[in-house]
Amino acid sequence: MRRSRPLLFLGTLLLAATTALTGATAAQASPQAADGYVALGDSYSSGVGAGSYTAESGDCKRSTKAYPYLWQAANSPSSFAFTACSGARTSDVLSGQLGPLSTSTGLVSISVGGNDAGFADVMTTCVLQSDSTCLNRIATARAYVESTLPGRLDSVYTAIRDRAPNAQVVVLGYPRFYKLGTFCVGLSETKRKAINDASDLLNNAIAQRARAHGLTFGDVRTTFTGHEICSGNSWLHSVDWLNIGNSYHPKAAGQSGGYLPVLDAVA
Repeated sequence: MRRSRPLLFLGTLLLAATTALTGATAAQASPQAADGYVALGDSYSSGVGAGSYTAESGDCKRSTKAYPYLWQAANSPSSFAFTACSGARTSDVLSGQLGPLSTSTGLVSISVGGNDAGFADVMTTCVLQSDSTCLNRIATARAYVESTLPGRLDSVYTAIRDRAPNAQVVVLGYPRFYKLGTFCVGLSETKRKAINDASDLLNNAIAQRARAHGLTFGDVRTTFTGHEICSGNSWLHSVDWLNIGNSYHPKAAGQSGGYLPVLDAVA
């Protein structure tokens, strides 16, 4: 009996070591398994304005030049689901875009909130009407961003986290649209400044709610600096009368030079 105890002790050690190694391997495998990428959001994520839209995306206008497509091409995630859609609001994300999310999702990107705040109507009003009418419409949008949008963003961020608990979630904002203090045909300096200030308010609201949920906010205002409308090297369409849907959306250069580096830096 005495001679068997060392063998028993050795067997116990081996079993413990095997269990430890198996546990370590399982722990290491979990993050590696959760490396699918799901791209959600509105037209800034789908790539409106960049061209090269996929046939299957229809009116959602998902572009092969959009930052989600460029990121997956460079990084080869285990799976890629691109559900971002032109015109999407927070309610559209909740009702129609979250299906691909799962425990195997390792990365989620999203831009949303601009359409909820009436972005398209704001820009139409400011292009076609007076300074005072433009400022009044922006004031209405600002009130919405301050009072109603935070709760709607909370619903989206909670739903994403519930469905993809292992994912890094990157919430991308919007660029400032105009370079100020330069001569520029089109909107007055008053309108341009008010639009930029409203964009800052929207970005700050999105960043605050994203961080409150433990998500990462990707600020594209820095990468777009020097490439605003009226800069002489704009990565954004101004009013495009031949294809009005392109107006105030990133060009292909804005997707690759403005959005993609921000996702790269945080993902």
